[in-house]
Amino acid sequence: MSSEIKANKISPATGTAFTLGDSGDTFTIPSGTTLDIASGATLDTTGATVSGLTTGKVLQVVESDYTTQVTTTSTSYVTAGLSQSITPSSSSNKILVVASVLAHCVSGGGAKYALYKDDTTLIGNNRYFSSSSGSQTGVMHLMCLHSPSTTSSVTYGAYFSAVTGGGTAYAQYDGYGSRIMLMEIEA
Repeated sequence: MSSEIKANKISPATGTAFTLGDSGDTFTIPSGTTLDIASGATLDTTGATVSGLTTGKVLQVVESDYTTQVTTTSTSYVTAGLSQSITPSSSSNKILVVASVLAHCVSGGGAKYALYKDDTTLIGNNRYFSSSSGSQTGVMHLMCLHSPSTTSSVTYGAYFSAVTGGGTAYAQYDGYGSRIMLMEIEA
């Protein structure tokens, strides 16, 4: 037997909590229906699972910090020491790589920063950091959405180099931390 209740608002008879159904019940929201969660509302999903979303879910997040200052005068990329590994759950998923490196260069010099996969493959565009007068310190933000096409562990890291011979480039300048975060996105 089915029945239908039509109401503009349902409120708890006592207190502030309201339970919808019993454990094991399934509630279906029909196609074309909008579930609007007001700004400032809290959605407690402890122990819950989400189904029906076909792409775009964040499946896992890993991150690490690195605080040891690293310098180079090389014009070829070297590791900044900042790296993190992730093991994708599906070879079709993507990895969103986000890194923030505390950068520094001296007057007349410059530095460039990039993201690498497994210490061999450049995956992010070169980002330049330079100063025409005096030393320059700032945060270099790097980001890339990468398709590793594997379910094996993949390591992503920040790399950097001097722009011109004789210049010195820095990462984690004065021991201030840099951070890398990896997010697996369901494809």
